[in-house]
Amino acid sequence: MTITKQRKTSRTKAGTADVIVQLPPNPFAFEVLQLASKQRTVDKKVEILRKYEHDSLKAIFIWNFDESIISMLPEGDVPYFGDDSNATTITERIEEAVDAMGDLNTNSMGALDQKYSSIRKEYTKFYNFIKGGNDSLNSLRRENIFINILEGIHPLEAEIICLCKDKKLQTKYNISKEVVSKAYPDITWGNRS
Repeated sequence: MTITKQRKTSRTKAGTADVIVQLPPNPFAFEVLQLASKQRTVDKKVEILRKYEHDSLKAIFIWNFDESIISMLPEGDVPYFGDDSNATTITERIEEAVDAMGDLNTNSMGALDQKYSSIRKEYTKFYNFIKGGNDSLNSLRRENIFINILEGIHPLEAEIICLCKDKKLQTKYNISKEVVSKAYPDITWGNRS
């Protein structure tokens, strides 16, 4: 997917021109988070999050920011057992893909993007990974479902899920719980697990 940029000529307080970006229909979550994260003011961040509102975005924010959500997945790197990469963890594999995109100065993997799913399509399975969601799953089955989702989605989407699992989304994206609460006042925090 590509991002179309349109320049706006109005000046900010700092005297620099703002860049307004129009994302494609049904954007990846990482596209929305990157765009919101780059905004300088809370109001602009909120505007972007509202413009591209989707239940999948709310799901990742709830998973990441709601203190009552307890992840049933082990914290840290996710193991990788495939043989098509030098990586020993899913995290390393994601980093390799992200670095490759960085080398090309793009978030797109071209035609390869078409083979990947997205958080938008997979978020309904997230209940399997939190306490109280699907407690009948044994940990091995739960981790296998998680790894299968990570391997099937765009690497930047997989990175978001790994960050949410460990409640570290804000370490990559400059978006706080307060911004999310303002953008999505319908989210009720707490009493989930």
